[in-house]
Amino acid sequence: MSDVIKLLPDSVANQIAAGEVIQRPASVIKELVENAVDAQATRIQIILKDAGRTLIQIIDDGVGMSETDARLAFERHSTSKIRSADDLFTLHTMGFRGEALASIAAISQVELRTRRHDAQLGTRLVINASQCESQEPDMCPAGSNFMVKNIFFNVPARRKFLKTNQVELSNIVKEFEKLALINNEVEFTLVHNDNVMYKLMRGTFRQRIAALMGNNMDQQLLPVTIDTSMVKVQGYIGKPENARKRNAMQFMFVNGRFMRHPYFHKAVMSAYEQLIPEGEQPNYFLRFTVEPQSIDVNIHPTKTEIKFEDEIPIWQILAAGVKETLGRFSEVPAIDFDTQDAPVIPAYSSHVEVHHPEIAVDPSYNPFKSQNNPAAVQSRQQGSSTRPMSNWDELFANFERKKREGLEQQEAAVTPANEASPVQEEPVLPMGDLQSVYLQLKGKTGSS
Repeated sequence: MSDVIKLLPDSVANQIAAGEVIQRPASVIKELVENAVDAQATRIQIILKDAGRTLIQIIDDGVGMSETDARLAFERHSTSKIRSADDLFTLHTMGFRGEALASIAAISQVELRTRRHDAQLGTRLVINASQCESQEPDMCPAGSNFMVKNIFFNVPARRKFLKTNQVELSNIVKEFEKLALINNEVEFTLVHNDNVMYKLMRGTFRQRIAALMGNNMDQQLLPVTIDTSMVKVQGYIGKPENARKRNAMQFMFVNGRFMRHPYFHKAVMSAYEQLIPEGEQPNYFLRFTVEPQSIDVNIHPTKTEIKFEDEIPIWQILAAGVKETLGRFSEVPAIDFDTQDAPVIPAYSSHVEVHHPEIAVDPSYNPFKSQNNPAAVQSRQQGSSTRPMSNWDELFANFERKKREGLEQQEAAVTPANEASPVQEEPVLPMGDLQSVYLQLKGKTGSS
């Protein structure tokens, strides 16, 4: 029986690897932009045709590549990011697997123009389905210019399963948001079919959030700052009243890399308990900084699933930090009293004009009804006066006179049928001036 195990050709192996690394045009943009960031680019331009089906072009002003590096970069497992297995536990770059460029070249037509800043001539390299067709010197700007054409042209099954241009462009924008958010010190431009969709200038993290998500988002953010020996978290969370039922803006990054972490998401949600309705989600933009050796990013080729060594204590730290922010910046609504028919009670001032309206003492009279108090209405209309209070003796004498007159009127209103049971005079206690209306409190003598 003849041997049946065969070594796969590199072109086939690259296509298999591409199935994990390159899933759609957005995956190409992610890999090439991360390479540009690793190359210390300060400006990155993304140009698309037909949502990336026809063309994906990434132009950066990074360090560029030499002629040898440009050719070697498209070989599988070739990378400048690591040298040994130990380097996997101290990663400071986005890429490290050495599979992205080989996978991209396996399923598309690639043209690369690149030059180092210290070189006079650059390199132009053309690769078609993993086959190098040409390499020659080129006069080009410093940095790198990748043109990826006709993605999946040689894998019809994969190309057939691409969605509509609108859906693929939506996926590209989502990937672009992640890349642009975390790299706020890099200038980004996104152009689709000659239309500029985004032009983002360098700025702070908060400025980048507002530039991507809309200026109104800036008013909805509460700053989060957590600084411990285990983890540092900086970023912003949304106010509870801005929570959404759909399409909440939720981004977590660790050491400059976007991550999906349902466990830490639950920590944030726990802080919003009883602050937002069930089924709604808060917005958040959080950046974690940890020691590289305490996380493992080499779980999946997309490098978005990350395992933390100290997940439980970080969960507690994160939940406490978000709760502290919500408590520190909580906006307590002011108490809204019903002011209809309520009296206007001014604070005492020695420069308040005193009026002496002639008001009959009527048991049905209610001085707290503003419509029954023309003096109060007049006082509110006129406002405060500059004439100081004076003649307190005369004022008190008038008050006593009106008190006696009021009592006499009350006694006269009572039928004096039984002279043996005279009406006992009730003391009237002056309490103060309410918009020039005197308040009276009556009580039986000797009552406690």
